[in-house]
Amino acid sequence: MKAMVAVAEGSESLETVTVVNVLRRAGFEVTVASITGQLAVKATREITLTADALFADVAAQTFDLIVLPGGETGARTLGAHAALIQMLNDQRHAHRWTAAICAAPALALAPAGLLDGKQATCYPAFRDALLHFVDLPVVVDGHCITSQGPATAMTFALQLVESLAGSALRKEIAADLLHHGH
Repeated sequence: MKAMVAVAEGSESLETVTVVNVLRRAGFEVTVASITGQLAVKATREITLTADALFADVAAQTFDLIVLPGGETGARTLGAHAALIQMLNDQRHAHRWTAAICAAPALALAPAGLLDGKQATCYPAFRDALLHFVDLPVVVDGHCITSQGPATAMTFALQLVESLAGSALRKEIAADLLHHGH
């Protein structure tokens, strides 16, 4: 499985690292792609993330999953990146997976119409941006997976594993992580 996690200045560091770590534990080939034009990306809490690639260099590739972490500033920046939004549109039309957490469903996916007709969740402060907000830690609708925030990042990451690679692998990874939630 190939996954891309798109990051920008102000992306939520805890969500980004949790998703990347869990997907790599599950054996996914994960590319952290920076839309800023440089590999070093200043994320939240003064944590600098080092991307694997610049977005422009991987935009032509096909990914089984594209993930947008939250962080209000980062999510707005991701949502304003036309080439990324086009890639997400292509992903949706091809029935491949898209996922977003925290502010990203509301500030990146919803404004681009990527949640039209879908139930989704996000950081509750941004719930008014979603037409079909569901107050759950993680929501799966079709090939779209959304989640609420830093505390739900582990459950979100495990759901990504389950949706793409099955419940047996999710259970195995969750056990290794001592994760007892749903």
